[in-house]
Amino acid sequence: MPEPMTEPVPDGRESGAGGDPCDEPTAGFIDCDESIGRLYSYLDGELTEQRRIEIARHLDLCGPCVSAFGFEAELRKVIANRCKDYVPDTLIARVAEAIRSEADLRSN
Repeated sequence: MPEPMTEPVPDGRESGAGGDPCDEPTAGFIDCDESIGRLYSYLDGELTEQRRIEIARHLDLCGPCVSAFGFEAELRKVIANRCKDYVPDTLIARVAEAIRSEADLRSN
C-alpha cells in the first residue's frame, strides 16, 4: 500500500515519505509527476494513443491525480462557457469577404 499522505506538494497533491503516492507498481506505468505534467496535453487530446492509455490507467488507480484531473477538466469547462465573446454577424461577413478577396488576389 502507498504510505500515508502527510505533506502537501506545490501542485496541491499530498505526498508520503517517497514523494509520490503511487510508488507501488500497481499505480500504473507512469508516475504522478508525469501524469500531472502531461495533464493539459491529455485534456487537449495532444498525446499519442499509447500515452493516453497509460495516463488513463494511472488516473484510474490514483486518487490524488484523478482529483487534479477532475478539477482541471471542470475549470476548462467553466472557462469555455464563461469566456465567449459575441461577434456581430456584420463583422463575420466583413472578415469572410476580406479573406475571399485576399485569396482571389493571390490566385490571379
